Amino acid sequence: MTSWLERVFEGVLWNSRLVVLLAVVASLLTAFALFYMATVDATILVHHLLFYASPELTPELRAELRSGSITHVVEVVDGYLLATVLLIFALGLYELFISKIDPAEQSENASKILLIHSLDDLKVRLAKVILMILIVRFFEYALDLSFTTSLDLLEFAGGIALLGLALFLSHKAEAHH
Repeated sequence: MTSWLERVFEGVLWNSRLVVLLAVVASLLTAFALFYMATVDATILVHHLLFYASPELTPELRAELRSGSITHVVEVVDGYLLATVLLIFALGLYELFISKIDPAEQSENASKILLIHSLDDLKVRLAKVILMILIVRFFEYALDLSFTTSLDLLEFAGGIALLGLALFLSHKAEAHH
């Protein structure tokens, strides 16, 4: 009796991992939605840039269009990076809790970033993309900065130095493994 009950309980316990499929599907759907949004934003951006060479644009309007366009480019990159995080997260959860993704394991074209073998692998992959998102966000905020004092410029330089240090340390950690 105990052995039968133990087998049933362990079977239920093992199959409870399938609840992770909800997170996998939700992450994939959200990633697809973000890819769609970023693509729409990129299309609208390109449409607006078609008027950049218009002789009707004054130098002031052209400078305003250029500034706004750079900000939009950064937002598009940010959207794609966030969608990529969700895609990697979905693939990683599936591989860790459900099953190996056989086509990815067998493919010669599969990126190493998409092959997740442990929770640490997933954390490292996500950390890399999140670091890139933070760098893009910093760049986006930097576009709107106005330096009024030398301290403002020093703080900005400190932020750049810290980003460089973060990149250096992430590459160092990768080389260490």
